[in-house]
Amino acid sequence: MSVGVTTSTPLSPTSDTNVITSTFSVVDYVVFVLLLVLSLAIGLYHAYRGWGRHSIGQLLMADRKMGCLPVALSLLATFQSAVAILGVPSEIYRFGTQYWFLGCSYFLGLLIPAHVFIPVFYRLHLTSAYEYLELRFNTAVRVCGTVTFIFQMVIYMGVVLYAPSLALNAVTGFDLWLSVLTLGIVCTIYTALGGLKAVIWTDVFQTLVMFLGQLVVIIVGSAKVGGLGHVWDVASQHGLISGIELDPDPFVRHTFWTLAFGGVFMMLSLYGVNQAQVQRYLSSRTEKAAVLSCYVVFPCQQVVLCMGCLIGLVMFAYYQEYPMSTQQSQAAPDQFVLYFVMDLLRGLPGLPGLFVACLFSGSLSTISSAFNSLATVTLEDLIRPWFPHFSEVRATVLSRIIAFGYGLLCLGMAYISSQMGPVLQAALSIFGMVGGPLLGLFCLGMFFPCANPPGAIIGLLAGLIMAFWIGIGSIVTSMNLGTAPSPLNGSSFSLPSNLTTVTLATVMPSTTLSKPTGLQRLYSLSYLWYSAHNSTTVIVVGLAVSLLTGGMRGRTLNPQTIYPVLPRLFALLPLSCQKRLHCKTRSQDLSVDTTAFPEKMSNGVLRGSRDKEAMAVAEEGSAHQGISPTFILQETSL
Repeated sequence: MSVGVTTSTPLSPTSDTNVITSTFSVVDYVVFVLLLVLSLAIGLYHAYRGWGRHSIGQLLMADRKMGCLPVALSLLATFQSAVAILGVPSEIYRFGTQYWFLGCSYFLGLLIPAHVFIPVFYRLHLTSAYEYLELRFNTAVRVCGTVTFIFQMVIYMGVVLYAPSLALNAVTGFDLWLSVLTLGIVCTIYTALGGLKAVIWTDVFQTLVMFLGQLVVIIVGSAKVGGLGHVWDVASQHGLISGIELDPDPFVRHTFWTLAFGGVFMMLSLYGVNQAQVQRYLSSRTEKAAVLSCYVVFPCQQVVLCMGCLIGLVMFAYYQEYPMSTQQSQAAPDQFVLYFVMDLLRGLPGLPGLFVACLFSGSLSTISSAFNSLATVTLEDLIRPWFPHFSEVRATVLSRIIAFGYGLLCLGMAYISSQMGPVLQAALSIFGMVGGPLLGLFCLGMFFPCANPPGAIIGLLAGLIMAFWIGIGSIVTSMNLGTAPSPLNGSSFSLPSNLTTVTLATVMPSTTLSKPTGLQRLYSLSYLWYSAHNSTTVIVVGLAVSLLTGGMRGRTLNPQTIYPVLPRLFALLPLSCQKRLHCKTRSQDLSVDTTAFPEKMSNGVLRGSRDKEAMAVAEEGSAHQGISPTFILQETSL
């Protein structure tokens, strides 16, 4: 997801018009403009439908009435950005199909959020994921988590807007700042006015456009080279079909273990605790619909991965039969996708425009999700706790103003991206660095009842320091060695003019040419293990500090914020084993004060609830497992 840029000179649009030939016809421009018009129309429809009667719940949470299918497609679109559409085929073209095994991580990466994170978040009736941190720890931890997320997303959203436009400008001659401004303004308008419901339904439309655009490339490309069977044969003959690499070394870029298990942590940081995704889960009409949306995303993710891989294979087979242009042979491999599509679809009016619409659909869906989630956490975590008596009308107007503000900030960040040069590589890699520590913070609170607020804050800081150390160290070391840097979740993307190198956030970094030693070896840790490494750092340091500071002794613990790991595992055992390991679950006294459990109210104000309410929620969450609710409450008192 992250986007990094390294340049020897400041980024600028390509100016060598002698080597840039636009293949766009009038029909292509019509198709592209149609995407923008329909996206804007969907947003404005939901904005003016019931204008003046919108509540803050409708604007930020779609009134919590969304079905599982639109939520699932929106979940898919949120992080299926234009850079991923460009990056995955390039990865397959350059290194073979080893990357395809990332699909193995989708199973646990979506199953765990469905049955661990979603039930906890949904039953707390949250609006912002970071409200959980206040319910579990305190306000200070909530603010730390929120500020970290805002810092992460502000850096990200400008570049996800700028980098694809820059790449498109380099290949097609598409006007750089016209596309940046158009996308930014359209996205800001429908996100700010229409709220989450508009974002979700435009995501659905844009997801279909992305599917259609990639499918057209696969069909036309495979037809020109003799069918998918021939594509597979050519790839096999040239060693592009990878086997299962079982090397357990975490410093090897891609192995089965790295992709299948390291990828799980990356998926959890995206689909488990990221506000952009959590907000969609919580907008579902029921908890069952939220869980089902995770199940629907799984096959969709597999299809998206397969389509990206197939485009890479088709591109490889195509260039075994057709020569590359001089311009393409001088470009970096990641630009091959755009050059390939423009070469492949030349002479087919409308199809190049469809693929460009596919790319910009990815950008629109990602940026709109960023705007909406940032507006939500800013209002719910940084403003309303200090001004709890905001009226609905004032809160609604303020949320729209905040969304507009982030839209302008996004355009500003896009401009800064064009001027920062080498500094931008480190700045933008921060996006990938922050996901792991935030995952660790939520896991610390949810799975370890003894963790306390000091442990959470110090653990988060330790995780961020570790992430920045390894991430920035990797970039600096790569620069000193004169090789392409290996940012988190990035791959080398070179432009043909001014020796500019843009690193786009797909899901893969560039390769290391020589095997590093000493401290440099730590910097060569595979990017897919970053989330696991950094989240583990948060948990280990957080637990150590919590135990040294007395754990939760003397503090109130809300059992609704704990996922009862031991009872869940206990329930999976055979009945005979359960009887042998049976604990006294009804006769022991509870050591938590259930009269002080805070509970999120629909108007955003926290207030106390009673013993019966806490027990009712515990019983609801455990009844289907056959677990005593008292068992759950006892575990939280450890």
